[in-house]
Amino acid sequence: MSTLRFLPTLFCGLLFAATSCTTEEPKTEPVTEKTDPLPSWNDSERKTKIMDFVSNITDPNHPDFVPVADRIATFDNDGTLWSEQPVYFQLLFAVDRILYLAPQHPEWEEREPFATILNWGLPGVTKITQEELMEVIVVSHTHLTTDEFHDAVSAWMDTAQHPIKKVPYTDLVFQPMLELINYLEENEFKVFIVSGGGVDFMRPWAEGVYGIPKHQIIGSSFETKFVATDQSFEIQRLPSLNFFDDKEAKAVAIDRFIGRRPIFAAGNSDGDLQMLQWTSTQSLPFMNLYIHHTDAEREWAYDRESHIDGFNIGWDEAKAKGWTVVDMAKDWKQIYPEK
Repeated sequence: MSTLRFLPTLFCGLLFAATSCTTEEPKTEPVTEKTDPLPSWNDSERKTKIMDFVSNITDPNHPDFVPVADRIATFDNDGTLWSEQPVYFQLLFAVDRILYLAPQHPEWEEREPFATILNWGLPGVTKITQEELMEVIVVSHTHLTTDEFHDAVSAWMDTAQHPIKKVPYTDLVFQPMLELINYLEENEFKVFIVSGGGVDFMRPWAEGVYGIPKHQIIGSSFETKFVATDQSFEIQRLPSLNFFDDKEAKAVAIDRFIGRRPIFAAGNSDGDLQMLQWTSTQSLPFMNLYIHHTDAEREWAYDRESHIDGFNIGWDEAKAKGWTVVDMAKDWKQIYPEK
């Protein structure tokens, strides 16, 4: 028998006992295809730009690498993360709450703008002035504690249905944006909602729907005060506006409450423009994303002439500066989560 057969065994015997040897061929793991992090997005230039951006800023060897601490993403909510037609969903909540409170206020039958709301319901919103509309918001959102308001919003979300789609409002979040949020978080982004909507309206449900913690939700707010009684300590909501988080105020709010400029910002209207402008004015790599509502069949189609909040100046600036504009009809395989 040839001595060569024993050389592998002899070599192993000379090694320390802490190691083990084998003469078998090393096993190789089967190659598997990478899972698509954005399966509801069609393969398009917009999807490629998003994935290239994330790939580059998370690669330590790429010149666009961004440290984890600076990976801040900000998303508008209405029209960006869920639908906003025929009016903002928070306004639909306000109308429903006025109808709910009406039996306690018989004087509303002859007092405007409440008489119009009671007689016309949601269509009555188009018949009142902006000042009267603000009164509807104030009355429906204040004169109760923060806990009571949280419970009122939660109960409404559990029972109310969209007047056109006839589904719960939380069914009208955008599946592609849920995937995008998850994709960013998997790549160590800290994701914030920065919305003109009420922060206390979003917090009861947004954490469960988007997976974004309550303390990472920034929005408009009413004044509050601490109230002590014999039985409890509460935060009372007052009938005066504290902060309206729209347009320039969005950039101000990000600076005040986050303390870092985002490198990824997403919106859908001119109300989000200043947030995107501020994001673009920095030395770090950044990406600005606008959602363009182009799908009248699966959602709604509107832009410059929208009665909600026009996508006009922002659209022009996005095209001029090369920001990413998502065409919902072309770029998204599906709009809403499947049930």
